[in-house]
Amino acid sequence: MREVKQKPSQKPFTQKKWFWPVAYSSMALMIVAVIFSFTALYESQEEKELLTEVTAPVEETIIPTSTAQETLKYPFKEQYLSEVTVLQDFYDVTKDEATRENALLVFNQVFTTSTGVSIAINSEPFEVVAAMSGEVTEVKMDSFTGNMITLTHPNGMQTRYNSVADILVKQGDKVSQGEPIATSQENEWNPTAGIHLHFEVLEDGVLVNPNKYLSF
Repeated sequence: MREVKQKPSQKPFTQKKWFWPVAYSSMALMIVAVIFSFTALYESQEEKELLTEVTAPVEETIIPTSTAQETLKYPFKEQYLSEVTVLQDFYDVTKDEATRENALLVFNQVFTTSTGVSIAINSEPFEVVAAMSGEVTEVKMDSFTGNMITLTHPNGMQTRYNSVADILVKQGDKVSQGEPIATSQENEWNPTAGIHLHFEVLEDGVLVNPNKYLSF
């Protein structure tokens, strides 16, 4: 009877010396590969977002501006322009003798040059309006020389309205061009003028001839 030789039993892979080192190395490589893939994907997404921000059209910021700058208008409703009488002109040394004489005021035998234009409408009180939009920077009450309103305008100019009553504004008020601000009246300083408005225009604090802007 032949003796049957038994083959030596093989050890499972898990018990072999090389198995676990190889398994750990493989797992480590897989983890590194997964991390690298996520990192590459994240960086790619960031690059796309950055490219989108750079190439996206820039929205224009629209700043509202005034389409037309105001110009000085008459200190009364223009419908009465044909009825206006110029009582005294602005004193301008470059004008003819008759115009200069008409720009002189006499009080107690003392001559004073007119610093504006004195106007009347049919010798009756008339509504005084803002010649330009602006802010009321002074309201002066003086029964002798006549009450006065000063408006300061966005372009730096000022307008003064002298010999007025029934004042409708106060210091600090904002007014629009053509808005009623008072009513013309008479005063003791220039009694011969009767009911009138003495209108003045200032540039950089210096009185200028209103006829530079308006034709009375």
